[in-house]
Amino acid sequence: MGHSQAEKAATRARVLQLASRKVRTEGVTRPGVAELMKKAGLTHGGFYKHFASRDDLIAQAAAVALAEGTAKMQRSARKNEQDPRAGLIDAYLARHHRDTPDTGCALVSLGASAGRGDQGFKEAYEKQVRTYLELIEGLDDSEDAHAEAMLTLSALVGAMLMSRAVADQDFSDELLETVAERLR
Repeated sequence: MGHSQAEKAATRARVLQLASRKVRTEGVTRPGVAELMKKAGLTHGGFYKHFASRDDLIAQAAAVALAEGTAKMQRSARKNEQDPRAGLIDAYLARHHRDTPDTGCALVSLGASAGRGDQGFKEAYEKQVRTYLELIEGLDDSEDAHAEAMLTLSALVGAMLMSRAVADQDFSDELLETVAERLR
């Protein structure tokens, strides 16, 4: 890859990373092209060198946001060698995860948008759900591991969503702690 092609790829990756953070915090309807390009240190005119449209950028940013979670979930499970499932639960339902949605799990922030999104968006979301389910299921050797994985992932995502949405900080903490305790 030539120098200018490498620079173009790096710039595109930087814009996608910024956009993936924005869609996790603001959803898919809010981030504007001009705002994202300015934050990336680029002009609005340069946008079309990298993306066909705003929809193209948002779809790719959502896919990046969704995919980034896999490595985080795997690392979380490895934090507790004796009980990887508990390690994953504790990391996912941590206050830090709640307080940093820009780098947090995109299943939480993009769920409603995926439900209203086009087929490609739904497929990307579903792919991530299935990936997480496989990961969680692999931590459980019980007969109903698949059902338990579905219950666990649903509880994780739901608890995180609610903990971010409520106004009372103590209640938010209680949601995280209680669900984590019950899942463990």
